[in-house]
Amino acid sequence: MNDIERIESNPRLSRAVVHNGVVWLSGIVAADCSVGIAEQTRQVLAQLEQWLERAGSCRSRILSAQLWMKDMKADFDGMNAEWGQWFAAGETPARATAQVAFDDEQIRLELMVVAAQKCDGFTQ
Repeated sequence: MNDIERIESNPRLSRAVVHNGVVWLSGIVAADCSVGIAEQTRQVLAQLEQWLERAGSCRSRILSAQLWMKDMKADFDGMNAEWGQWFAAGETPARATAQVAFDDEQIRLELMVVAAQKCDGFTQ
């Protein structure tokens, strides 16, 4: 019996992996990277919400987050403003943020999270 669920797998990666009630998500970037950091952050968080739901989780169950940014000096405050509004009080995860070079110059943010499953309303 395979107790590891891989969601949307290809030869390079799985978009999500679920094992023992924990969800690991691959990196998420904005669908439209021509926009600024606030809109890229909103797009990334909207996609994150969809992936969490598909894997049987939700934002209140996020355990840790890794954020990679193109330019922390220019974008850190703008990203944090959107991030802070997205979470309910007391539900922010452990987090690390780093500056990186992306292969696409328009990408300003990539996010990867680990979350627990079984949100209210889910029966998985």
